[in-house]
Amino acid sequence: MSTTDATPEGAVQAGDGPSTPVERFEHGAQGRIAAVSFELARRNYLGTIRIPGTIVPILVMPVFFVLAFGGAFGALTDLPGFPTDNILNWMVPFAVLQGASFAGLGAAFSAGRDLETGFYDRLLLAPAPRLSLATGPLSFSAVRALLPVLIVVPVGFLGGARFVDLPLGLLVLVVAAVGTGIAAGLWGLGVVYRLRTQRAGALVQVGIFAVLFLSVGQVPLEAMDGTWLEPVARLNPMTRILTMARSGYLEPVTWSVVWPGLLALAVAIGGLALFAWRGFTKLER
Repeated sequence: MSTTDATPEGAVQAGDGPSTPVERFEHGAQGRIAAVSFELARRNYLGTIRIPGTIVPILVMPVFFVLAFGGAFGALTDLPGFPTDNILNWMVPFAVLQGASFAGLGAAFSAGRDLETGFYDRLLLAPAPRLSLATGPLSFSAVRALLPVLIVVPVGFLGGARFVDLPLGLLVLVVAAVGTGIAAGLWGLGVVYRLRTQRAGALVQVGIFAVLFLSVGQVPLEAMDGTWLEPVARLNPMTRILTMARSGYLEPVTWSVVWPGLLALAVAIGGLALFAWRGFTKLER
């Protein structure tokens, strides 16, 4: 009888799977990332239910920006070559991305609260995949980033804002909102991991507002010509993301407009993920 025949049926042979206790633990940890992330996202959801005031900025501030900027910048439509005759077509996507960034900020505040109360130390001691400690809050932030879309788009519709290209216009707006929420969450986590307090939220907000307002948020690049804002806005990745988000309101959606926005989102999320991860590693030292 050969050696192969002597092997019991169903027995695990060398090289078929993890053989040491450490390898078996790591193998199991990878399989638990989704489950742990879901539970942490669920915990953030329950926190929102208990403290509904945390979603007020996500819902109220974008609507306020639509109304305020829609009135203050209404004369922009008189500029030669301005891409729309209704200023809300220009401002609604900007307000949506503002609300999405506030949704991402929630992940930072949640982490800051847990760091202050010591609960995060318990999470670090738990046999949970480290990646899930960030992906859990971020996944909930991505879901919360949809709220501004659900609120601001109907408000804009009442004011006359219309998609030129449905459903593609709505799809790219949703992608831009979710991506912005994740990027803002990663930025916030990176700062909070380093400062280890909720009060870091003020610094996080300054960074978010700087990126949003030093872009084509209010006016197009052509209107900035001759000022220091024009080169800053041109280099700002938010300009390309906003251009993608607005495309369905201003013109039929084309790949030439979408791919720079997707690339800007990918680069921003990748760079901020590295920033957040390096901050997270400092917590374990």
